[in-house]
Amino acid sequence: MELLRERLVECGWKDDMKALCRAFVKKKGRNNVTVDELVHVITPKGRASIPDSIKAELLQRIRTFLMSAAL
Repeated sequence: MELLRERLVECGWKDDMKALCRAFVKKKGRNNVTVDELVHVITPKGRASIPDSIKAELLQRIRTFLMSAAL
């Protein structure tokens, strides 16, 4: 999880998500947005915007870990 967090910060994903959240709150009004609503709107965009290179790196690390654990 720490590696994922680190990579997402490095590529600017976290800043992009923060900007999306701020834009949504600004559009709806600060007092008219719930956390659940914000999560519901932002989650699909967040998942879709994770760079393929990060997904591939994490998948490779998981495979390596599973191979070493199997021995």
